Amino acid sequence: MSDKAQATVRIKWVRSGIGFTYHQKCIVRSLGLKKLNQEVERPDTPQIRGLVAKVPHLVKIVAPAPKPAWMQVPEYVIYPPEAKPAKPSETVPETRAVEAEKIEAAASAPVPPLSNRDRESGAAAGNSPPTAGGPASPGGEESGSSGAGVSPGEGQPKA
Repeated sequence: MSDKAQATVRIKWVRSGIGFTYHQKCIVRSLGLKKLNQEVERPDTPQIRGLVAKVPHLVKIVAPAPKPAWMQVPEYVIYPPEAKPAKPSETVPETRAVEAEKIEAAASAPVPPLSNRDRESGAAAGNSPPTAGGPASPGGEESGSSGAGVSPGEGQPKA
């Protein structure tokens, strides 16, 4: 295809056909114009140019319509943000070392001796299973039975 086949011309109907011959009115209609001040785009060929030349007092060749503003904006692509490599923090190794020291210090710390009350109940050592009347009974309250080393009204409100 050549450039002539792709070129177009815009034609505008500028004056009414009233008072002119039937033949001139038909030429305007053959250009594809139906209403006054209407614009059409036709291929730029010698045949179309000849029709326009027959009725120059009724139609005009106008400049092509400008492209809309939104068509003139260049297209753009939004890329996802690049993943930045994590910077190794200088405090991370220090905190790990501090935590390790705390664990070692807790493991090597001496265990305090048990009191007489703890020895009798065995609750602090965790060696004996909890009994029904012992301090580890469900509900967190002591029952009315007297256990080893526990007096019957201890820990309960006075009535």
